[in-house]
Amino acid sequence: MSDKVKAAIIGPGNIGSDLMIKVLRNAKYLEMGAMVGVDPSSDGLARAERLGIPVTSDGVEGLLKLDVFDKIDVVFDATSAGAHRHHDEVLRAHGVQIIDLTPAAIGPYVIPAINLESENAPNMNMVTCGGQATIPIVAAVSQVAKVHYAEIVASISSKSAGPGTRSNIDEFTETTRAAIEKLGGADRGKAIIVLNPAEPPLIMRDTVFVLSELADQAEVEASIARMVAKVQSYVPGYRLKQRVQFDVIPANAPFNVPKLGPRHGLKTSVFLEVEGAAHYLPSYAGNLDIMTSAALACGDMMARRRIAAGIARGLQELA
Repeated sequence: MSDKVKAAIIGPGNIGSDLMIKVLRNAKYLEMGAMVGVDPSSDGLARAERLGIPVTSDGVEGLLKLDVFDKIDVVFDATSAGAHRHHDEVLRAHGVQIIDLTPAAIGPYVIPAINLESENAPNMNMVTCGGQATIPIVAAVSQVAKVHYAEIVASISSKSAGPGTRSNIDEFTETTRAAIEKLGGADRGKAIIVLNPAEPPLIMRDTVFVLSELADQAEVEASIARMVAKVQSYVPGYRLKQRVQFDVIPANAPFNVPKLGPRHGLKTSVFLEVEGAAHYLPSYAGNLDIMTSAALACGDMMARRRIAAGIARGLQELA
């Protein structure tokens, strides 16, 4: 059994190209098998071809026709929510593990710092860049106290928001909100994305507001610190911008949470920034780097499981 699993990437744009470089440089159990696009003049396809990676500009159908397809076990989709639905339908029929970097949310939400070890579905959804950055903080508060409401604001450089991001703004907000509740543990969530046109471009900055039941502030801060360290293990540029801030919301002056009504307790405010590793993209594009880093962590885990399953089958056959 090979110690590497071949992976294909659909979408040779900024995200796909950065992910390709990460697989080539940092993957433990994955190796590049193919790069897939729909534009023959794509810079990403040309770059992959120069690196000796099989390419096709005929989309997912072209991938099926490549000689290497029979050896590909993992496919990353870095296209759009609409395109992913078709890709998922085609690839599932071939038993391929799919890792979805679009907001399509066909499969379960996966954030490595929260639930990577516990999920093992044919299609794994990487939520959104804002979700990857902020939901771990909500989950950290949830580990200490019940969370009534969580609101996140993801501010990214306009230059790091490509066509895919811009065409999926609605999906971004809905997918991130749902994941705040599903993975973060909030009764109610809200997500906002801001495209910042500032020059020179600013790195990704995120704000997280969490309203929970009253809890020991030191315990909440310690839980957040542990979660930040977990995310930093696969996204080194992820960090707190300043110390966690707390406000006690008294019962006689509660917040009105939409669809929940008045709530009081502990308000926790967390300010983050994400600096990209600059493997392919500029360092200010932390929003893209955190997605590709999380996807690589997910892909490596899926590959490791496939290798382990292959070894187990081999041992059974020898027994």
